[in-house]
Amino acid sequence: MTVQFFEADKDYGTPKRQSDKMVSLWIDDFQVSVPEGTSVMRAAAEIGIQIPKLCASDNLESFGSCRLCAVEIEGRRGKPASCTTPAEEGMRVTTQNDALAKLRRNIMELYISDHPLDCLTCPANGNCELQDMAGAVGLREVRYGFDGENHLEGEKDESNPYFTFDPTKCIACSRCVRACGEVQGTFALTMGHRGFESKITAGADDSFMESDCVSCGACVQACPTSTLMEKSVIDQGQPEHAVVTTCAYCGVGCSFKAEMKGNQLIRMVPYKGGEANMGHSCVKGRFAFGYATHSDRVTKPMIRDSIDQPWQEVSWDEAFTYAANKMRSIQQRYGRESIGGITSSRCTNEETYLVQKLIRAGFGNNNTDTCARVCHSPTGFGLKVTLGESAGTQTFESVLHSDAILVIGANPTDAHPVFGSMLKRRVREGASLIVADPRSTSLVSSAHIKASQHLQLLPGTNVAVINALAHVVITEGLEDRDFIASRVDDGSYQQWREHISDPKHAPEAVAEITGVAAETLRDAARTFAKAPNGSIYYGLGVTEHSQGSTMVMGIANLALATGNIGRLGVGVNPLRGQNNVQGSCDMGSFPHELPGYQHVSDDKVRAKFEAVWNVSLDNEPGLRIPNMFNAALDGDFKGMYVQGEDIAQSDPNTAHVEAALKSLECLVVQDIFLNETAKFAHVFLPGSSFLEKDGTFTNAERRINRVRKVMKPLAGMADWEVTQAFSNALGYPMNYQHPSEIMDEIAQLTPSFAGVNYQRLEEQGSIQWPCNDQQPEGTPIMHMDSFPIGKAQFAITEYVPTEERSNRRYPLLLTTGRILSQYNVGAQTRRTENQQWHPEDQLELHPIDAEDRGIQTGDSVSIASRMGTTVLKALVSDRMQPGVVYTTFHHPGSGANVVTTENSDWATNCPEYKVTAVQVNKVTGESDWQSQFKQFDKRQRDFLASATGEKA
Repeated sequence: MTVQFFEADKDYGTPKRQSDKMVSLWIDDFQVSVPEGTSVMRAAAEIGIQIPKLCASDNLESFGSCRLCAVEIEGRRGKPASCTTPAEEGMRVTTQNDALAKLRRNIMELYISDHPLDCLTCPANGNCELQDMAGAVGLREVRYGFDGENHLEGEKDESNPYFTFDPTKCIACSRCVRACGEVQGTFALTMGHRGFESKITAGADDSFMESDCVSCGACVQACPTSTLMEKSVIDQGQPEHAVVTTCAYCGVGCSFKAEMKGNQLIRMVPYKGGEANMGHSCVKGRFAFGYATHSDRVTKPMIRDSIDQPWQEVSWDEAFTYAANKMRSIQQRYGRESIGGITSSRCTNEETYLVQKLIRAGFGNNNTDTCARVCHSPTGFGLKVTLGESAGTQTFESVLHSDAILVIGANPTDAHPVFGSMLKRRVREGASLIVADPRSTSLVSSAHIKASQHLQLLPGTNVAVINALAHVVITEGLEDRDFIASRVDDGSYQQWREHISDPKHAPEAVAEITGVAAETLRDAARTFAKAPNGSIYYGLGVTEHSQGSTMVMGIANLALATGNIGRLGVGVNPLRGQNNVQGSCDMGSFPHELPGYQHVSDDKVRAKFEAVWNVSLDNEPGLRIPNMFNAALDGDFKGMYVQGEDIAQSDPNTAHVEAALKSLECLVVQDIFLNETAKFAHVFLPGSSFLEKDGTFTNAERRINRVRKVMKPLAGMADWEVTQAFSNALGYPMNYQHPSEIMDEIAQLTPSFAGVNYQRLEEQGSIQWPCNDQQPEGTPIMHMDSFPIGKAQFAITEYVPTEERSNRRYPLLLTTGRILSQYNVGAQTRRTENQQWHPEDQLELHPIDAEDRGIQTGDSVSIASRMGTTVLKALVSDRMQPGVVYTTFHHPGSGANVVTTENSDWATNCPEYKVTAVQVNKVTGESDWQSQFKQFDKRQRDFLASATGEKA
């Protein structure tokens, strides 16, 4: 394989060590100084001496099983393994002589004597460490035949859709076992039996699909032979070049090498130089890339006058002209504010920037919003009020320095798996873990980890819980008085202190409200406050509530009160859902803020943009997404441009959303598939996947990462080019030649991006904003010395019960979330083999609630709320608490949002997905909505087929 070599790919054999003490030693007459604790193997690699190895890898602790890395050390007997031998002051090491060469050849000869000699037909040929090491040690013949016992008759395990396990190729190096435990933290693999009978097993000798394996790919990546091998490589051969890019799934922002053969993507391999993932991955980023070339891709522009008509394929120019004329006609008849648009959190920063620019400058209004409205808009509001900046404070790696970790309303092992693995590693090392979640997720208890406290609260009572924790901190004198005195506004602190000290916030007072025992709350507060470094990580279980913004401020209050801001191992860290939801907010997607969170009412700010954009801008905030829907139903809002979001599936109260979309005179959808929203569209502009474009994504830690094009856009244009052409058709000129020019404009207008450009990104690899003259290389940790608002502000966080409550008619509370194998609305992952793990959404309910209703796992059950009814299959599970049920929302036909309400956060209108009062009953058929959905879906697919000439 001639895959391009990247410096970060170099394997030093054992992990890097951190120490203030350096030791100096001689290796083959070369002197080298390394931190104390560094292995001899790594010390040698630091000066370019590669000692042969098979069981060693620098992302795993040394193991010393293969003995291929033996060296001689002056004054010591024998030939110790260099991977397990720490460097010492004055040590003199010999890595190569005749005796070592003979020993290594003998060791390799034993390996090869029990290994198939099928290199020419082996899928790893040309990229096999065993093959490389045989060459490195000079093995030329094998004296032992295959007549005795061997392992050449093992049966392949091909159960996993993405990789095979061939035990005949296994050399029992244990790298896959150690990767599963040390890197991923699942511990699904073990080395079974002893001696000659040793073999790798998944679970209790299960198949990979039957075991606890989460298909992260760490074992495949660690394997030095073709024992564990991607099926794509087996089928298509070894790749021949690679491009480093950024994953387009969750907000972790993993870096990958897209390994190619010509213009065909063979596999995605996690890039060791990626600072967000450090060479690790999950099943989605590693394997679920097939959607990008799926047959469902729509690659021709289409138009129609009505959603009751078939589509008509047209040229790009015809589509742009048609859409522009429709939009201008609507504005002439209904006014300038009658149209708007929604930016995408899946597209690049540059593309999102262009969409909001088109709306403000081309449409002439501020009717722009993004999916953060329905997920993390309370984060922007709450953190801006308290800390002065609308983003998380740390790097992901910071968690490795935490002593107490509080996870609230998040399930990172499913939704942010790579970060989840880091977190679990820190807990295995001894950090305390507090989990606040209505469900017993895998973080509460799983292999080798157990939460110190599980705050199994009732949905909707987050604020009562966070106030109780803060109450204990203040009334028991656990606050960080020095930090508060130096870093926090005293007036706000004194008001908050009086508020939070009120006995109504005591754990005993809120235990019945929250469902969490008072002593458990007190223990959790003490665990967090007494730890040297306490960090907080939260997700949509915090923000998607009627008090989402209040809860975010409550989290910031707790961090400030305990002094856990501004250094490694602490901080307030929102776990962003989609790959670029942070970036979509940064780029000015909200109706009240221009890029960089600069308010549209600020005359100086607006003048700066007007000068560059050469247009007058509206000084009044525009419509939020819920306002657009309401205005559409009122007849005041008639045109919408939606780039890369599926609001028909993802937004609450589906019937309301569908009615709003049907009322539009022109809906322009730009996407790669005919998604649920596009079925209501009049213009379809084909989008491009992350593999087909250049640009940047910004992850949950504010890390700006390059996205690099690895293949041509299937439809001929990248998304930024489509938006630019649409803007030109509208009469507002854009003329960018490359996304780097768009980033230059962003940097010119956005203070936090002032120092960001493509050249700097190429040099540094990634940058965490703010990046400016004061922080030219970016800001990994925020608020180290000061806050953007001077001193931080405590906020009053009164608990106000949600209006959505259970009663006799709707006695259960429904909450929603995600699952590992699927992503968001499932448009991408449902078009991959990930379907094998989660082919449908299910309703999870406690055995008591199931028994009361005569329900068993697999039964069809109706879920009825005040908004509507849908039907799912039941999953009886003790992960739930009585009175609470749970489902995911990855499949459009499930209709999860048919039942969710329009209740929303008081400050941002973020929907209250996490609390819906429902009744659940056993049924035999589907709901009325599902019947209608199937009919509408079939009709729209038939319309598409008539345009493309393919079968529906």
